[in-house]
Amino acid sequence: MSNNRSSDSLLPTETLELDSGLSLVPRFKLNLTVHRADASVKPLDEWQLKRSLIDFLKSSFSVIVPEEDLHVRKFKDINKRKREDPVARGKLFIRQLGFLSSSSEDQEKKVREWKKTVVAKIDGIELSLVGVKFRLTVEIPQSDDFEAMRKDWEENFAFGGGDRGYYKGRKREPDTIVLRGVPSRWFAETRVSSKPSILVTHTIFSALGKIRNLDVGEDDGIGKDADEDDEDIVPGLQCKILVRFDNHNEFCKALKVLCGRSLQKEGSRLKADYEVNWDKDDVFRNATSQSEVNNRSTPKVAAGNYNRSEANRYQPYVPRYSQNNARSKRFKE
Repeated sequence: MSNNRSSDSLLPTETLELDSGLSLVPRFKLNLTVHRADASVKPLDEWQLKRSLIDFLKSSFSVIVPEEDLHVRKFKDINKRKREDPVARGKLFIRQLGFLSSSSEDQEKKVREWKKTVVAKIDGIELSLVGVKFRLTVEIPQSDDFEAMRKDWEENFAFGGGDRGYYKGRKREPDTIVLRGVPSRWFAETRVSSKPSILVTHTIFSALGKIRNLDVGEDDGIGKDADEDDEDIVPGLQCKILVRFDNHNEFCKALKVLCGRSLQKEGSRLKADYEVNWDKDDVFRNATSQSEVNNRSTPKVAAGNYNRSEANRYQPYVPRYSQNNARSKRFKE
């Protein structure tokens, strides 16, 4: 469902159109973990697991999930794992959420309750695959749960210790979003470069709120949990974007829109199922603080006391003679 609503009034099942042919489309993402549920040692049949779960979703929730929206990957070190260890992990994306649409302002609550129902019904179910039983556990990732992230930063600032909860005498609140796992070429200048551009990125994210600062660069992995078993990560093709908004309220509105959505480009079948979170490293604030420290530590010379010897203390040393002990020539002969 697409419309021309602004990010302020966007409902959970609506699409937000951005610049450069991009749009934020609704999705419901679940992380899956698969354990053995019997004494069998037979390997997991990934195709059978997919078919069984897709059929379960259709019969239980009348939701049709294409096979490409259900990713299951077995662990490579399966022979070294204990019986209670998981044998596979995966991701489930439910993108057809139009049936939850309504003109009611209670749509947000309706969607939230439906998601809770889905999690409660799937979590812990046993699937019998050709006589072998497996138990499935599911959870909504924190990057798709705005309230979970809000709780995370409130606890972080409240119990972080020291002056972590305050900055220059004011209560600390996050204002920077970190976005990972989006194609670099979607944020590049067309027919100029395949690398992400600050200008293009700023134009795109301005639709979410007033921006104070922004940084974008290539990214080799999605999040801190990325590992070499994750074959979805292609180094050099994805970018990491940090957007610092003008204030905490602008930040919250933008983060709420980015939660539970994927990025799609007009004319492309690819959907970028990015990971979004708040900046826990205070990248921009730390850079500002370091700059202030550097400015304070560099001595300033008054105009009346300026002399060559004082200035030379902060100039690189340039030898008057070359390695052959010959005077340097100012002009070519």
